[in-house]
Amino acid sequence: MYDRNVCEAHALRVREHILAMSTDGGCFTGASLSCADLLVYLYSSYLNVRPDNLSDPDRDILLLSKGHDVPALYGTFAELGILEPGRLANHLDCNDHIYWHPNRAVPGVEFHSGSLGHLLSVGMGMALSIRLEQRQSRIVVILGDGELNEGSIWEACQVAHSLHLDNLLAIVDRNWFQANMPTEELSPLEPLDEKFRAFGWNVLRVDGHDFDALHSVLPDLPLRNGVPTVLIADTMRGKGVPSIEARADRWFCNFSHDEVRQLTEELHGTSSATLVSPTLTVR
Repeated sequence: MYDRNVCEAHALRVREHILAMSTDGGCFTGASLSCADLLVYLYSSYLNVRPDNLSDPDRDILLLSKGHDVPALYGTFAELGILEPGRLANHLDCNDHIYWHPNRAVPGVEFHSGSLGHLLSVGMGMALSIRLEQRQSRIVVILGDGELNEGSIWEACQVAHSLHLDNLLAIVDRNWFQANMPTEELSPLEPLDEKFRAFGWNVLRVDGHDFDALHSVLPDLPLRNGVPTVLIADTMRGKGVPSIEARADRWFCNFSHDEVRQLTEELHGTSSATLVSPTLTVR
């Protein structure tokens, strides 16, 4: 059941987890912070996924195609009881599977991801299988906006429309950055709404950090029977931590423990210091 206050509380803790994983080797901090609200809403208020039904054939399935955002996924799993929170400390530890990208050895992960552009096709195949088996499960695929430069995305869009897969929902985390530069400077995506419509998809566009806005549109899907849907979620890289918001150099970060403490204080609005030039690894 949807409760905005609960979603906000979960999202704050997920962001704490992301920051905690941004040291001792680091992670894709900025992109993980941009999709934290989307993952929290989906798992807490939309998807039929719970700790006790992870192997149920009638569960819904989420595929994180932008797999470098796995800190946000694992942080959400920890908050909702799917993953033991203590395991997050094993991030980048080769003795555990909490490493770099989603791994099916982690409960709740449905498919490996890492190579951008391929999970929309995987999701399309799953959606077709579900329809042939006459099940009611839904498939949700989260895409990065830079990922849309991959031709396989648009091939999947064309085929999904031709197969009338209305149980398939794609969500674009539209944070306007691709790696270490703005998307519109590298290979412009806009008008993104019109591009998806040209492939025959239903198109929704909302603020991806507004839980009420997400809840106002997603429960009513599909908008038209026999037509797949894309939700373009406008988000902000680094959301929640003002000193690293909307910055190209806050893609992959490896902060010191003291910097993580300062950033966490900033997340809570209690920081007395400004990180002007933190020690940072950018890839």
